[in-house]
Amino acid sequence: MTVATRIGLRNLTLILLGAGAAYYITAAVTRGLVLPGKLDLLALALLAATSQTVLAVFRRQVQRDVASMSQQFQAMAKSGRFGLLMADRGCELSQLTRPANELISTARRQVEEAQAANRELQIQARIASAEKNHTEAIIFSISDAVIVTNRFDELILANQAAEDLLGFAFEASQRKTIDQVISDGTLVRLIRETRNHGRSFTRKVVEHSIDRKGSPRTFSITLSCVVSVNGEVSGVVAVLHDITREKEIARMKTDFVSNVSHELKTPLASIKAYVEMLVDGEAKDEKTRREFYETISAEADRLHRLIENILNISRIESGVVKMTREPILLTEVVRQAVDVALPQAKAKKIKIVERFAPVYYQVEADRDMISQATLNLLSNAVKYTPEGGMITVSVSVDERRGVAVCDVADTGAGIPAADLPHIFDKFYRVKANAKLAKGTGLGLTLVKHIIETAHDGKLSVTSEAGKGSTFTFELPLMK
Repeated sequence: MTVATRIGLRNLTLILLGAGAAYYITAAVTRGLVLPGKLDLLALALLAATSQTVLAVFRRQVQRDVASMSQQFQAMAKSGRFGLLMADRGCELSQLTRPANELISTARRQVEEAQAANRELQIQARIASAEKNHTEAIIFSISDAVIVTNRFDELILANQAAEDLLGFAFEASQRKTIDQVISDGTLVRLIRETRNHGRSFTRKVVEHSIDRKGSPRTFSITLSCVVSVNGEVSGVVAVLHDITREKEIARMKTDFVSNVSHELKTPLASIKAYVEMLVDGEAKDEKTRREFYETISAEADRLHRLIENILNISRIESGVVKMTREPILLTEVVRQAVDVALPQAKAKKIKIVERFAPVYYQVEADRDMISQATLNLLSNAVKYTPEGGMITVSVSVDERRGVAVCDVADTGAGIPAADLPHIFDKFYRVKANAKLAKGTGLGLTLVKHIIETAHDGKLSVTSEAGKGSTFTFELPLMK
């Protein structure tokens, strides 16, 4: 049924009720059933009945319209979605639904805009969170100690290296001022000075020594200001890089160059002096000239050995040395080295005793390099053993550990306990024994590199001043 039909029926009902009432009153008066004086009461009664009927119909219609709107509002509340109120044009509440629908449309549009803005903010928040996590992962993976503070000098980020170095737990120290967390006053002062002068400079590098578990370490500290968009300093990032080893290497390089220069200068000065004497004619007889020539030759050999040792050590350290690894009998190589050193020992009336295991075991090594290492140990033993002394050379096998062992023991001057930790350092010579023999301080260094660096073996020494020394090297047995 259409709206127009419902409206027409409603008006028709009212017309019929009014017409029925008029007909009833007219008939009653004509027939004398109702007195004219009582006509007003009857009319009022009919009018009241008609009004009640019209009001009842109107109330039911309004109730239906209100119930329909209430259901639509409830549906919106459950679904969370705004929709327009649906009402008939003939509905008594249609004048309310039109502005309500306009209000709902405006609210729906504003909600959609807010939802879009919220989605954008959520995306930006996720991106910012991902970038934060990525930055933290990078900082935590850095081996250098990293400390980040805010504009109030509060700790907001630190990696594991910083915790280990400075002795604090980040979780318990977060948002605390750095003077409450870091005990090193110099580092605290550097961070605060960087923040205070952030507008003047944004980055500086300083060196600072920090006592780490009783051992002082030198650090290169890079301090950088964190500057916001408006140019204000919002914090400081401090990166502490341990340069103790680098400074030690630099010092060693300087010492090495100094020592090489000194060692090269000595034989060169001797050669130059004897050559000048020959040129000036100071050697007038053949015997003197021969002595000069022999001295020049000996110093040239010394210079050659020095250069060769330096080059060999450098090659082994850099890993570019050419090695020919092959199965060799360690006993055989050691015996050959003894034969080479024997004339030198006989000249000083030094007895060399051989103690070789009856069973020959093989090691995989470079024959020439092992021979050179053994000969260096024998030469040192002969140099520092007085006349009439004894050198014992032994080769044995430790099957349990799977190594072949060579010992070179002498009855010489021995090494003081204070010098033992440095005996394999480059150019290091025991001052107490410096007058007993000439040397460059590279022989034992070369032996250590040959045995340990090139062949994965082990070199050690035991000694007592005045009673002699025993040098021992071990090489892995072939499997």
